Amino acid sequence: MSIAAKHRKTLQAVFADPIRANVKWIAIEQLLRALGAQLSEGRGSRVRIRLNGARAVFHRPHPEPDTDKGALKSMRRFLTEAGIQPED
Repeated sequence: MSIAAKHRKTLQAVFADPIRANVKWIAIEQLLRALGAQLSEGRGSRVRIRLNGARAVFHRPHPEPDTDKGALKSMRRFLTEAGIQPED
């Protein structure tokens, strides 16, 4: 998987232990697009995501730009289902 350094940093932040509280949602969306995910708008703040056969629906955080810890856990699970793991 060859992605830009900033996307690698975001991927590492999503999988970091302990779970971080300062990962920007916009950075996650940019990472997903770089990985080839298809994002489509749902109702309200919902975003539907498809990547490598895996599907999920997330809510964009608002009014704050940071993704909460529960959403990061769900994003980890989604990325793992899609076969995406950070490189060590």
